[in-house]
Amino acid sequence: MKVILAGMSKTGTKSMVIALKKLGMNVYDFLEHYQYHGNDWIRICEEGGTIDDFRRMYKDVDAVTDLPTWYFWEELHQAYPEAKIILTMRESEEDWIQSLKAQQNKLKNVIITLMRYLSPSYRRFYHYGATIGLAAYGVRNRSYFRINDINELLCLMTYRRHNSYVLEKAPKDKLLVFNVKDGWEPLCKFLGVDIPKSPFPHKNVRGNIYDEMMAKNPFFIRMQRELMLSLSLVGVLTTYGLYKLIRYSSAGWLSIGIKSARSVVDRIVFRK
Repeated sequence: MKVILAGMSKTGTKSMVIALKKLGMNVYDFLEHYQYHGNDWIRICEEGGTIDDFRRMYKDVDAVTDLPTWYFWEELHQAYPEAKIILTMRESEEDWIQSLKAQQNKLKNVIITLMRYLSPSYRRFYHYGATIGLAAYGVRNRSYFRINDINELLCLMTYRRHNSYVLEKAPKDKLLVFNVKDGWEPLCKFLGVDIPKSPFPHKNVRGNIYDEMMAKNPFFIRMQRELMLSLSLVGVLTTYGLYKLIRYSSAGWLSIGIKSARSVVDRIVFRK
């Protein structure tokens, strides 16, 4: 491993993914952590893990970014002591918390809400994210059926503690404190590589990464297909249920009508 990105989510991690890939690195981001090591990470967060786990999981990976690896940066560095550490930070705490809130709000749209109910793949993904979020932020989602609003106090406390700890504990000769607005020069100098000719990437503005993934990412496209299949099945079952209800209700009313008619005829005949 060459790079451990210790910066928290919403500090330019998606921009860093593109940048590190442009520098020729194999990068595992949030989705790769889930797809390739989801069960490992759930076990580590719930039961614990070892340095050998991290050596096994990331032996062929050049760089790691975002959750859960920013939270476990120190353990990863113990597994890969030659790796360099990059602490990405925003200009201010206010910028960071507002960016986090904007991304959280993206999760409240109708499609993602329905996927939590009707896509098996998304339900597993949601469980993974909730487990990782609890470990890193100490905040448990109160309900499976809704996304929490950001707890600004706890999130800011986590942001401050994490950054302070990295600054204190990371080896100074292996640490770069970096803002993505600084561009290629400090990053490439730190990594000892040539500066690309293309502009430094700027990704996930105002949490739009979810819109992009919903449109292009095969995993999210699969979850949307599962949603549509589930909605179709619900529609068919609902239609069939209504049909049966109407049919039996009609049969019941018809039976009542026949019995009433017979009663009237009997009375007339009896009177006669």
